Amino acid sequence: MSLERVVIVGAGQAGFQAALSLRQLGFNGSITLLNNESDLPYQKPPLSKTFLGDGDSEKVRLRPDSFFDKQSIELINDVQIDQIDRVARRVGNDQHSWEYDHLILATGSRNRRPPIEGVEHTLGLRSLQEARLLHRALARPRSLAIIGGGFIGLEVAAKARALGHSPTVIEAGPRLMGRAVSSACSAYFLQYHRGLQTRVELNRSVQQVSPDAVVLGDGETIECDLVLLAAGVAPNTALAELAGLTVINGIAVDELMQTSDPAISALGDCASFPDKRSGTRIRLESVQAATDQARTIAERLTQGAADPYQALPWFWSDQGNCKLQIAGLASSDDETVCVDDDSFFRFRGTRLTAVETINNPKRHIKARRALASPHEITRDTLEDSRFLFNF
Repeated sequence: MSLERVVIVGAGQAGFQAALSLRQLGFNGSITLLNNESDLPYQKPPLSKTFLGDGDSEKVRLRPDSFFDKQSIELINDVQIDQIDRVARRVGNDQHSWEYDHLILATGSRNRRPPIEGVEHTLGLRSLQEARLLHRALARPRSLAIIGGGFIGLEVAAKARALGHSPTVIEAGPRLMGRAVSSACSAYFLQYHRGLQTRVELNRSVQQVSPDAVVLGDGETIECDLVLLAAGVAPNTALAELAGLTVINGIAVDELMQTSDPAISALGDCASFPDKRSGTRIRLESVQAATDQARTIAERLTQGAADPYQALPWFWSDQGNCKLQIAGLASSDDETVCVDDDSFFRFRGTRLTAVETINNPKRHIKARRALASPHEITRDTLEDSRFLFNF
């Protein structure tokens, strides 16, 4: 079957990038981009940072409305997709459906909602609409309780503090950003946020939320004006599951981002793929991952072949005047070696797996280059003073 009609479900960074990459690589068929929001496709990283200060929706848009007309991309907003007919190759809902030659799922992720009594009284921060609500709520000095000490919670805490608010971060785990960084890096940021006079509670669970307070597991009540839920995300896989696609911590794809149905691809937050470096299946919540994966799909569809997706993962988080950058992907039991107080080298056995840096962009770039090279960096290499001088 010739490829004439591509339908993309999801218009976040991943879905938008898939449409853009197809056009950049010369695809001349129809592209339909199905968006479950009313806003034009936008960037999510600023929502927990600069957007809380200026509330400017124009600054976060990926492209103006005119772009989609010029690129002949049919953008359809406010449409909820809940059906895939893989035999007829149609996707849609009870009101309308679209035929496809190839379907791309970019359904993203959603906030995890832990079993907390009164969780409906919390605000989220997964969409531009939620960011607008939080921006308006922070129009005057407020006390803010943040459930979750991950990237989003800490970014909001730092921005809120800079805007004159009083945030309290409540983390159920023993340290901040526990799933993402080393314990040494966690300790650095704990000291940093407490230095900003942000209250940080570790190993504390939330039992109940009301409009003006949170009650912790031990019964302590923390009064506040609003509560932000930032307790992690889960991939949106319901549509794929209903269609009978393989789901393993996300929509399972191969190294070319193809699902168990060759007529369907998936990418971004919703997709898990085999990682050559770790030998496991992983899922990345990263703008760069979405961009690279979109190009892999576009190359395969337009050229008939593509290099396997094996880009080095890298991430960043801006928390006040601290810019955390991570190159590579470490596991929780990887050993950590601290260098110069602002860099944390992670090792699995003797092999370097990741480098975490704080306000050291030059070292971050060098780490990305080194980790992406075919030459393995070992603990012995790191301990060579000449290597560190150049790193």
